[in-house]
Amino acid sequence: MSEAVPDISVVVPVHDEQGAAGPLAREIAAAFEGRSYEMVFVDDASRDGTLAELRALMPELPALRVLSHGANAGQSRAVRTGVLAARAPIIVTLDGDGQNPPADAPALADLLAESPSTVALVGGRRAKRQDSEAKRQASIWANRIRRKLLGDDADDTGCGLKAFRRDVFLRLPYFDHIHRYLPALMIREGYENRYLDVAHRHRETGRSKYTNWGRLLASLSDLLGVMWLKTRSRRPGAVTEF
Repeated sequence: MSEAVPDISVVVPVHDEQGAAGPLAREIAAAFEGRSYEMVFVDDASRDGTLAELRALMPELPALRVLSHGANAGQSRAVRTGVLAARAPIIVTLDGDGQNPPADAPALADLLAESPSTVALVGGRRAKRQDSEAKRQASIWANRIRRKLLGDDADDTGCGLKAFRRDVFLRLPYFDHIHRYLPALMIREGYENRYLDVAHRHRETGRSKYTNWGRLLASLSDLLGVMWLKTRSRRPGAVTEF
């Protein structure tokens, strides 16, 4: 892998995604071919052959970096691990299950790169979500409640396909499940968000790590926490150095 700092770092958290991780890495390589990029897969202590599958691909894909957690820490921590290790100023994230088509990722990165510095995030919005009806309905209601309580501008925070500025992300207060509240937290810091419609695919391998009840229980405490964070925010306005 070249020592030159890439323009884009694609960060992918994976846990027990044997059979999906390898094809996803190849798709990312095809989507970003000819660009200055790296991809950082973070294995969150998988119990199957995910890590071995990714390591075997490293000679084939020079842009591929593989990090591994010693203990399972969850998706948000895996994303943060990847962002901390990433070298590019623009981060693109995708879910490791392959449901986010990598072909859509460059458009998000390009829009962010072309936007003024006041725009910190470009979020994917799943136009035709390929999930069960129960999962889709739960997501619709969760998004409505979150928008009402937090006043953010996102219709689909559950979409793993996002592009954001690395330096801004690392200034946000970290907590588990932060990846679902990035739009609200970016606004809290005084930044703007943009959104693009993206495709969505059926899961071909493995199974979802979450249930509707699990998401609900976690989101209730998370919502209260983010609401509290919003009340404790004070912006300094323009900062001048003399």
